[in-house]
Formats: sequence, C-alpha cells, structure tokens
Amino acid sequence: MNNLGKRIKARREELGLTQQEIAEKVGIKQQSYQAIESGETKKPRNLYELSIALKCDLAWLLSGKEKEINNVEMVKIISHQVPLISYVQAGIWREICEIKDSTGFDYVMTSLELSEKAFALEIKGDSMEPEFKEGDIIIVDPIVKPMPGEFVVAINGDAEATFKKYREIGYDNFERMQFELVPLNPDYTTLSSLKQDIKLIGTMVEHRIFRRKR
Repeated sequence: MNNLGKRIKARREELGLTQQEIAEKVGIKQQSYQAIESGETKKPRNLYELSIALKCDLAWLLSGKEKEINNVEMVKIISHQVPLISYVQAGIWREICEIKDSTGFDYVMTSLELSEKAFALEIKGDSMEPEFKEGDIIIVDPIVKPMPGEFVVAINGDAEATFKKYREIGYDNFERMQFELVPLNPDYTTLSSLKQDIKLIGTMVEHRIFRRKR
C-alpha cells in the first residue's frame, strides 16, 4: 500500500472503526477525514493525531515501511481528547461539564493525564504577547491548583473568560489568598482580586505553538 489514504483506510478497517469514530478521535469533521482516506487531501495536518487514533507507527503512515530495530521497544503513547471551547463557554464551563457529551465540540489530542473537566482554548488578541500569540492553543485543567507565575483562565464578573499570569499578593483578614491576573503585554491592565470579583477556572498545563507565516 504505497498510498497514504489507503494505509489509513486499511488500518481503520482493521480496527473495526467507522470514519466518524476516527474523525472524532482526531478532532476533525467526518468530511475532512473522508478527504484524507480518498487521497483528496495529500498532506493532512493531523498525521500525529491519526497515528494515535489508529494505534500505529507514524513512520509507517508516512512511508508504509515498518521500523526494524531489534533492541528498541516502541513506547506506547496514551492519548486523550480535550474539547476545544470558546471563551464564553469557558466562563460557564462548570455548568457545561454537567451536561456535555461527546458531540458538539472540536477536540485536540494530548498525552497528558488530565481530569475529565480539562478543556482547550485558542488564544485571542495580543494581551499575552510575546509568549502567547493569537492562534496558539492552550490546554487547561480546572483541577490543577495554580502556583505563582503559572498561567490561568479566570472570569471577572462577565460571561467571557480571560487568560492571564497568576501572581499571589498575600492572605486577607479571612485567610483567603488574594491574587492578581497579569497580562504579559504592558499595554493591558492587571486585574486584582482585591478590587474585582475574580473566579479562577483552571490552570494551563500545555501550550502549543504553531509555525508562523512570514
């Protein structure tokens, strides 16, 4: 099978899975996956995710040749789907978690061990530049407690969430830790839990940077 699409189709059928099932594991639409199998999409961007969903070697997907290494055991990568949501959805994520199912979301794949409440966001705007560019993807876990200097998603009264750097500023009279949300871009204002009603939603556990067009 010297055709990428044919190899992908053969492996899917070997696993007894439908096109829709593989598409959901990869985090793409069924029509997009069908275009890969048919050969219409020559250079799919999701080969790594496909190799995980199909439980096969990425090198085999690319070339059709198995690696022949006698003294090396291939490491099995355990992958998880994380829903890619909007900033508005992040603001009410606790409520959405109670009713969400496997449909209605795009997904990204990760090998991290995360809670069932983990989600992904696409960076919007320039408030966190230069480290975080618009279009980058972050993965957030609400179960992880932030440490000073880490990055968090929070909500400040409005329905829409915000992504900022977490900085502790000490305990108040009720022994509650107060904190600031700091933008990396100095043109934006720092938020403070002493002045605003800020609720933390989750802590960033992964940052994905994509190649920039010049």
